[in-house]
Amino acid sequence: MSPAAASPDDRIRSYEDFARVHAYLLAASGIPTSLHQRLYRKLADEVFDGGEAFSVEPCEGGRQRRLVLGAERTLGRESDVFLVDHAWSFRLSDALNQLREVPGLAERMAALMCVDLDRRTELEEADEQDNGNGGSLENALEVVEKERTRIQEKGSDFAPWLELEELGIDDDMLIALDLSSKFPNMVALNLWGNKLQDPEKIMKGIGECRRLKALWLNENPALKKGVDKVILDGLPELEVYNSHFTRKAGEWALGFCGDIIGADNPCSSAESIPLENIVTLDLSDRCIHKLPEVFSPRKLSSLSSLNIRGNPLDQMSSDDLLKLISGFTQLQELEVDIPGPLGNSAISILECVPNLSLLNGINVSSIIESGKHIIDSALKPRLPEWSPEESLAERVIGAMWLYLMTYRLADEEKIDETPVWYVMDELGSAMRHSDDANFRIAPFLFMPDVTQFCGLFMMFILEKSALEFRKYKEQLQSSSICPSRKVTPVTKSIRPSDGHALRVFTDIPQVEEFLTRPEFVLTSDPKEADIIWVSMQVDSELKNALGLTDQQYTNQFPFEACLVMKHHLAETIHKAWGSPEWLQPTYNLETHLSPLIGDYCVRKRDGMDNLWIMKPWNMARTIDTTVTGDLSAIIRLMETGPKICQKYIESPALFQGRKFDLRYIVFVRSICPLEIFLSDVFWVRLANNQYTLEKTSFFEYETHFTVMNYIGRMNHMNTPEFVKEFEKEHQVKWLEIHGHIRDMIRRVFESATAVHPEMQNPFSRAIYGVDVMLDNKFDPKILEVTYCPDCTRACKYDTQALVGSQGVIRGSEFFNTVFGCLFLGELKDVSPL
Repeated sequence: MSPAAASPDDRIRSYEDFARVHAYLLAASGIPTSLHQRLYRKLADEVFDGGEAFSVEPCEGGRQRRLVLGAERTLGRESDVFLVDHAWSFRLSDALNQLREVPGLAERMAALMCVDLDRRTELEEADEQDNGNGGSLENALEVVEKERTRIQEKGSDFAPWLELEELGIDDDMLIALDLSSKFPNMVALNLWGNKLQDPEKIMKGIGECRRLKALWLNENPALKKGVDKVILDGLPELEVYNSHFTRKAGEWALGFCGDIIGADNPCSSAESIPLENIVTLDLSDRCIHKLPEVFSPRKLSSLSSLNIRGNPLDQMSSDDLLKLISGFTQLQELEVDIPGPLGNSAISILECVPNLSLLNGINVSSIIESGKHIIDSALKPRLPEWSPEESLAERVIGAMWLYLMTYRLADEEKIDETPVWYVMDELGSAMRHSDDANFRIAPFLFMPDVTQFCGLFMMFILEKSALEFRKYKEQLQSSSICPSRKVTPVTKSIRPSDGHALRVFTDIPQVEEFLTRPEFVLTSDPKEADIIWVSMQVDSELKNALGLTDQQYTNQFPFEACLVMKHHLAETIHKAWGSPEWLQPTYNLETHLSPLIGDYCVRKRDGMDNLWIMKPWNMARTIDTTVTGDLSAIIRLMETGPKICQKYIESPALFQGRKFDLRYIVFVRSICPLEIFLSDVFWVRLANNQYTLEKTSFFEYETHFTVMNYIGRMNHMNTPEFVKEFEKEHQVKWLEIHGHIRDMIRRVFESATAVHPEMQNPFSRAIYGVDVMLDNKFDPKILEVTYCPDCTRACKYDTQALVGSQGVIRGSEFFNTVFGCLFLGELKDVSPL
C-alpha cells in the first residue's frame, strides 16, 4: 500500500519504519532532516518529478548537456528533494555486450553522452529533405532584409552586423544573397553551422566586404578544404576569424572581447572604440600568438580583470609578458595557464604583478601562505572524443567514464569482488560540477522491505601534471641504492640433532597431502609446531590467538608487503633501481596521479603508445583489473578502490598468436644476506583468444588475461612442449631468455634487501610466486610477486626440468622439495640465484 492510499496512522508508522531502517543511509547522504518525510513519500510512490522543475539543454557546442531550473520555478534552500533513476547498471566486463545486444541501450546512452551528434545531424538533414524544410534562401533573405531595415533606422553610418548561423546556406545561396553589394560596410558576419564548401565561391559571396572585422565559418565543410588561407588573404581588415585573433587583431578585436563592441554597437572605425572603458577583458582561447600593439596600460587604463587562458603567446617571452601586464596598475584579477606563457610559478607571477587580489580565481594571500607555485581553478571541461567510423557502442565505451558512478555490494560475510557501474538518467547525468554549487547529488539505497532494494539518487539544494611528470621522472632517474652482492648460503638445516621429525602446522590442502618426507610430520596443534605454514597472515593478533612464539618458523617474512603488494613493489624497485627497463612505468594513483596524467598527456602529444592497465593494490587473479587507453576511465576507476596504473605491454611476445605469461617459484631462506633459489620448474599461462588491440577487445578477459584457473577455459600446456614450440616459432634459444629472467628476479629481491633490510628474520622461510611477461624483443618484465602462491599445478603435473638436472620432476614431490630446500639446506630441483 502506497502512502497516498494509507491512513494517516499507517503513513506515520511506515515513515517511522523507513527512518529506522535507513537511519545510517540518511545520515551518510547528508539529507536535511526536514526533507526525510518528503523523500520517503517520493521513494514509496516512485515520484520522479524532476522534469517538472528542470530542463536539460545543450552546452559546449552540443558536446555536453546541463541542467537548468525552469524560469517559472523558484526553490528555496533545502526546500525539496528529487529522485534520479539509474539508466544503465552493469559489470564492466558486460558493458560492451549489453550495448550491442540490449535494444535501444546504445542509442539512449549515445544521446545522453552527446556522442551521436553526427548521427543526429544526418537524421535531421534527412528529415528536412523529406519535409521540404532544407536550407531555405527565403529564410536567409528574411534575416538580410531585417538587417537592412535596421541599418536604415540607425542611419547610413551604422555598420551592419549579420547573423546567418545554421540556416542551411550553401555556396550558391550565399552568392544569391549578394551581401557585398547590400552591405559593403558590413563589420561582422556569422555563418556558423551552414553548408558552405567551396572557398572560391565563399569569397565571391563576401569578398567585396572589405571592411569586415569578424567572420565565423565554424562547422562548415569548407574548413576542410583550405578556406582559411583564402579568407585571410582576401579580407585584409579581418581581426577575428572563427573566434580566433588574426595577425591584424587590434582595437576592434579588443573591444569585441571587452563587450563594448557588438551587434548594437558595431564600431567600424578604430577612432570610435573607447578602449579606456574596458574593465573586464576575456581573451581566453583566442589562439593569440602575440598580443596586439594596442594592448597597453595607456589604452586600457581601466582594466581590472584579464583572462588570457588557452593562448600559446609563443611570439612573446615570459619576461616581456610579465613586464607588460605589470604595467596595468588597476588590474585586480588575472586568469592564466600555469605552467604557461608567464612561466611555471604562481609565486613568481605575483612578485611581478603585486597589485593582484585574485590569480586564477584564488585569493592571492592564500597562494602566498600555502607557497603553491601551480594553481588552476578553471580547468576546461573534459569532453567526449570519438571518430565517425566508430559504432555507437564503441563511442559510449569511450565516453562513459565522464558519466559513470560506482558502488560495491556487500553482506555480513564478504564484499563483492567486482564493482557495479551505473549511469544516472538524463536528468542526473546533466548535473554539472560547480565550485559554487547550489545543488548536491548523493547516493541512497532504498529498501522497501528486506527482500529487495533499488538504488536511487537524490538532489537537494545546497596544468600542473606535465611539470609533475618531469619532476617525477627526474627523481626516478636520480634514485638508486646499491643492491647487495651474491653471497655463499649461510643458512643450515634446522632439523634437531637427535633426528626427530619437524612438526608442521598448515591450513593448505596441498601441504597436508603432499608433504610426505619422514623428516616432517603434520600436527593439528599450532602451539607444538616447529613450522607454521599457513595461507593467512601471521601477525601479532594471530600469534596471540593461537599461542605462537617468535621461535617458531613461519612461511612469511616481516614487511614482505614491500614485494607482494603491487604499489609497494613498484616503490621498492624505484628506490633501489630508479626506473629499470624490466619494470613498466608504474604509478600509485593514491600518491602519483598528477605525474601519471603528465605522462599520459606527453605520450598522447608525441603519438606514443598510451594503453594502461589498472591493478588493485592487493588482489589476485586479475580481480578488478582493467585495460584502457582512456584517461577519464583511469581517473574514474580509482573510485573502486586503491590501484596502481601501469603501462600496458602493448607488444608482448605471443605464442601462436596468443598472449602468455610465466609463473616462477622463488624459495627464500634469508633476506640479509640474500639467499634465494629458483625452482627448476616454471609454468606457462596462456590466454584463450588471439591477441588484438582492437578497442572492443579490452573487455574480453580471455584475450588480455592469462589466469584461467578461476575464469574461462583453462588449457594446460606442459612446459617442455611450450618451450620447444616457442623456440621453433620465434627462432630463439630459451636458455638465453631464461638467463635474463633469472637476473631480473634476482634484482627484484635485491631491491627488498637494499630498501627494506628489516625484512630479515632468522625464523622466516617462504616461497613466492613471481609472474613474468616477455615483450616482443623477448626481454622480461616483472608483473607481480605473490605470497603463498597457488601450487595446484605444481603438485598435479609431472614435467621435465629444462635447467639443473633436466630430469623428470614429479608433481607429488613439489612440497617435499620446498621443505627440503628451506629447512634442510638441500638443493634438489632448485637453482641458486
